[in-house]
Amino acid sequence: MRQLQGTSLCMSIFFLVTSFAIVIVVVITNASKGSSLFSLPSSTWSWSTGGIASRSSPSFSNFSFTDDKSEDGASNKSGLRRSKKNRDEKLGRVEAGLARARALIRDAMINQNSSSPLDGDSNYVPEGDLMERMFRIYIYEEGEPPLFHTGPCKDIYSTEGIFINLMETNTRFRTRDPDRAHVYYLPFSVVMILDTLFDPVIRDKAVLERIIGGYVRLVSSKYPYWNRSLGADHFMLSCHDWGPRATWYVHQLYFTSIRVLCNANTSEHFNPKKDASFPEINLKTGEIEGLTGGLPASNRTVLAFFAGSAHGKIRPAFLKHWMGKDEDIRVYKNLPEGISYPDMMKKSRYCICPSGWEVASPRIVEAIYAECVPVLISQNYVLPFSDVLNWNSFSVQVSVSEIPNLKKILVEIPGDRYLRLQQGVRQVQRHFLVNDPPKRFDVFHMIIHSIWLRRLNVAVYI
Repeated sequence: MRQLQGTSLCMSIFFLVTSFAIVIVVVITNASKGSSLFSLPSSTWSWSTGGIASRSSPSFSNFSFTDDKSEDGASNKSGLRRSKKNRDEKLGRVEAGLARARALIRDAMINQNSSSPLDGDSNYVPEGDLMERMFRIYIYEEGEPPLFHTGPCKDIYSTEGIFINLMETNTRFRTRDPDRAHVYYLPFSVVMILDTLFDPVIRDKAVLERIIGGYVRLVSSKYPYWNRSLGADHFMLSCHDWGPRATWYVHQLYFTSIRVLCNANTSEHFNPKKDASFPEINLKTGEIEGLTGGLPASNRTVLAFFAGSAHGKIRPAFLKHWMGKDEDIRVYKNLPEGISYPDMMKKSRYCICPSGWEVASPRIVEAIYAECVPVLISQNYVLPFSDVLNWNSFSVQVSVSEIPNLKKILVEIPGDRYLRLQQGVRQVQRHFLVNDPPKRFDVFHMIIHSIWLRRLNVAVYI
């Protein structure tokens, strides 16, 4: 976590007037920098919620309260007031706890010279102990599999299903009491919606609108939590390429809620001030054991390696320039017979990870597993866990315009710096591992931590 610069705070305040309350959603920011209090990365796209005020405001009038059954309705009104008062008091306690957490974290950041996780303790995850002690997530129970509460646990979108399934059985962070929750999880799987309902011939993408829009309408009419925060303390998660598209159809889900996405593309309105990036991991068989390890640096005989098809905008230019052109830069569309993809990664010094159709690539995690330094070639990509991980300490980032100079860039990296980069890869590897059950600092906890940071930057008052 980067050190907090300055101590003054400014607050962006949004009002929602309903028939019962004024809801205030406060985005806490650092006045001197205009960034979030906890130094989430800035975005080239401004988070503007001004449009919310122009939309019709959601109303609490859809909620029904059945605590009392008076014929004249007076007792129901009394029950309504008591229920609302109890909810407000519980929300006050939740927000007071978050305020204390912000103060503790801010004091720790001011009193210490914050360092990169790669410069110190290998077990570093900022505020991890505090997060584990207090952070609670409520999962809406509405919806049935296969569209809700489950997801794929193998192939390229595996992290979507893995998170859903591990969260469903989690006892540390999950709470069954929504009034104790800090965030609320919308447990739909974009992958399963499309696999189950999307017709590849008709190609009706509005199926996402019908399922996800309908789900938000259901939980917002049944519970008070969505309306009181404009969805700011709710999150969705998807690793599918169409994960961002899935949120288009609900204005507040798109502009206000926390979106946890593999396809973290700022040119497609991914906003790192409120959205979180998580890694694409291709578990081909679903197995999570025996995926890591590689040759020591002295035995890595290949300078750089890539194998993959020429889809997207970056890869065709990359393949045109390097495929079959240089013995040190091994680039293939299809691997020749007898050459193993995992073995090539394990004996290469650098593994080239250009974006394809979308910005995220499973090769990044494959490289980290193989202890091969990733070479990232992308545009507008917010890297996973970049709130806390210093990617410059364990990867090489090359712009699209520098593709012709790729070999020169890699050859000119001094040997001692390469060794530090590879050591950095080994050190962060645990943050990309999938464990069942989850272990501290693994990919599940890193995703939770990314959500926790974004919740700390929002305060909800009624």
